[in-house]
Order: sequence, then structure tokens, then C-alpha cells
Amino acid sequence: MADAWRRHLDADRKLVEKALRAEMTAAKGMPQRLRQAMAHSLHGGGKRLRPLLTLWTHDALAGGSRSGASTRPVALRAGAAVEMIHTYSLIHDDLPAMDDDVLRRGRPTCHVAFDEGTAVLAGDGLQALAFAVLADLGPRAADMVALAARAAGPAGMVGGQQRDLDAEGQPVTARMVERIHAEKTAAMLALSMVLGGVCRGESSATIEALADAGHWLGLAFQGADDVLDVTATSETMGKTVGKDDASQKATWVRVEGLERATRRARRHGQRGLEALDRLLPGGESTQRLLDLCAYMWQREH
Repeated sequence: MADAWRRHLDADRKLVEKALRAEMTAAKGMPQRLRQAMAHSLHGGGKRLRPLLTLWTHDALAGGSRSGASTRPVALRAGAAVEMIHTYSLIHDDLPAMDDDVLRRGRPTCHVAFDEGTAVLAGDGLQALAFAVLADLGPRAADMVALAARAAGPAGMVGGQQRDLDAEGQPVTARMVERIHAEKTAAMLALSMVLGGVCRGESSATIEALADAGHWLGLAFQGADDVLDVTATSETMGKTVGKDDASQKATWVRVEGLERATRRARRHGQRGLEALDRLLPGGESTQRLLDLCAYMWQREH
């Protein structure tokens, strides 16, 4: 992977971890067991892709200008909020009523480490906390709350999850798979990039362009996930693999086969990358964002 990405990855991941811990520490009044369950999942590792996308999209749009320094802390908090929403969705996805998984990020899932009721509440708590953080982000806070609600809600991630459940074991088409992936996964990845632009005060045209690029990159990310569920190991992935096939999930691999699914993920990824490249001003911060986005469908876990 290109040096422009590697040089900044560890440092900014540490900033993300620090921000997540700060938001949890600032949240007062919750029962201790609930706090422990929320922390178990939120601080359990992971790629932190979504907050990095928010932060690095902000940086790329700033183009190295001094004005970007003043809004970077806002972008960091916005990215932390997206990670909380993502983590809540993982807790609920892993529940016995949904995917019934026992392993996440190489650790016991929340309902295994605690109990099913506490896991439901931990997910609920993280989602509510995420929106509280977004609502505290200054003049554009209302815009960010509205965008996040749309991406995470019944016409976005939650709706995509419902379509995913409905499609299990049913005949599916490529069009159905694309809609599920767009809502369940791409909506939140696109949101991550969009929030970076909102924090910078970018125009509606730029925000729309970021959403479009994020849509295609999100499809590529989920397409790669479909492939890795077949080709990777549970040790590499940090979660149980092979469950898509066992549950007859709506995936590109199920519809098209492994080789064509791999090509599709690459094609979607290249489309998103080219759209992003046309939009950004260039320079080191642009290159590291492009490197991170290329990783989304070239990853091995």
C-alpha cells in the first residue's frame, strides 16, 4: 500500500481512539453494566475506516490550508459519531435474532460477553450518543444530524438490513443485491465522506459529488466483503466466515459467482475512485485519501 496512507494511518487511528474514549467519558449517568457493554464493542478494535474517511476527506478538501486546522477537531468528532452508529449496527447484526454471531473483531460479540438484552440496549445507547455528539457540532449540526438520520434510518442502513433479512434463502437478482448493499453498507460509508465535506463548509454540489463517490466505494467495500466471506479465514477476518452461503444471503458471489463478483467490486471501486480524484484538489492529503479508498476493495480482511 502506498506510503502516503501508511505514514498517517497509525497516528490518526490513535486520534480516533482517543476521541471515542473522550465521548464515552463525557457521557454521564448511565448504568455501569451498560457502559461496560457499550465500551466492549466500541473499544474492541476494528479498522476505524469510517472516521478515517471523514477525517481524511476533510483534510483532502482543505488541501493543506491553515483554515483546515480549525475544523479538523469537528471532523474528528463527526467521524467518532459515525463509528458509534456503525458499532451499534454491528451489535444488533450479531444478535441471535439476526446473524447470530459469536465473534466480532476477534472477540466475543456483545450479547455473548454480556447478555442479549444488554446488547440491545448497548446498541441503542451508542446510536443515541452518536446523535448527541452530532447535535453538538456547531452551525452545521442540524445538517449533520439530518444526513446521519437518513443514512442510518429506514431508507438507509436499517432498511437495507430488513431487505437483507427478507432476501435470505429467496431468489435474488443483481439489482436486488445492489439495492441491499447500497442501503445497508454504502449509505453509511458515503455519509462518512459527506460529513468531512460538511465540516469544511463545502457547497451542495461538492457534497453531492462526495455522496456519489462514496456510494460506489461503499458498493465496492461490500462486494469485497462478499468475496472475503468465501476466500478468507475467521482468524484473518476476526469474525465467522462462510455464513453468507450458509444463510443464503443476497451477495454478489451468490448471484454471479466468485470471479465475476471480484471483478464487479473492482469496477465499482474504480468508478468511485475516479469520481473522487476529479473532485479533490490534489497533493499529499488527496493521495492518502485515494489510497485509503483503494484499500476498501483491495483489502484482505
